[in-house]
Amino acid sequence: MAKALISSNITDLKLLNKGKVREIYQFGEDKLLIVTSDRISAFDVIMDQPIPEKGKILSEISNFWFKKFEHIVKNHIISTNPETDFPELAKWSEQLEGRSVVVHKCRPLPVEAIVRGYLAGSGLKEYNNSETVCGIKLEAGLKNSSKLSEPIFTPSTKAEIGMHDENISFDRMKEIVQPELAEKVKAISLELYKTGRDYAASRGIIIADTKFEFGILGDELILIDEVLTPDSSRFWPSSEYSEGKNQKSFDKQYLRDYLEGLFSEGRWNKTPPPPVLPDEVLNTTSAKYREALRNLVK
Repeated sequence: MAKALISSNITDLKLLNKGKVREIYQFGEDKLLIVTSDRISAFDVIMDQPIPEKGKILSEISNFWFKKFEHIVKNHIISTNPETDFPELAKWSEQLEGRSVVVHKCRPLPVEAIVRGYLAGSGLKEYNNSETVCGIKLEAGLKNSSKLSEPIFTPSTKAEIGMHDENISFDRMKEIVQPELAEKVKAISLELYKTGRDYAASRGIIIADTKFEFGILGDELILIDEVLTPDSSRFWPSSEYSEGKNQKSFDKQYLRDYLEGLFSEGRWNKTPPPPVLPDEVLNTTSAKYREALRNLVK
């Protein structure tokens, strides 16, 4: 298996931000270089052990969707092959190849656009208490993994590393960003989800929910960050879908489930430092990412 990239180190450029998975560098006056590492996080905690090739898989999936969605909304991509398109980056090709993009520098919106098509995760927990998800009243009688009659838009705030994102109402979103912009983000997010959901269904994958991020370039709304990857979405194999229980998945839910087991046993409290992951968990997680790529893109 190829050597994992735990963290990039492009010393010619100024590092602007190191997130849970990506490093963002200033590149010229109006561009950014984004490198997707093999780090993996769960419950907002970055694991000490990487998943080899994960960054390349995320990049290929995300770039596929950016291209597929160009007719719906513009995106921030300038180059998906920076090491060849920009000669000054060629010497960093070992760190960049297959896992980096050069993008337009824009002003990110301070909210995340989450769309849910099925009942899972925190939405299921809330529904079981109040028959609502993020304050949205849903029909009675739904179960674990039930398909919603229509996808719902449930924005959240963006938290710093180590902190948890906070679900907010759409009305609250309209206080954070301009109401007209909030309406536009909601409409585009729902269209992106439905388009992606329908395509994925043709490839045997259910996209249960996902997260989009947007920015402003000039005066235009554009799609940024990553799109419909196993890190930002729940992917379920449709051939094994069964309402009323947790689903098998192509995403990092397998890792989350393992960590939930440690939590229930009192062996980890979902805060740093992370536990040491056994090889079986690392290898199985890696295999699920590769399977998602193979099913969606290949």
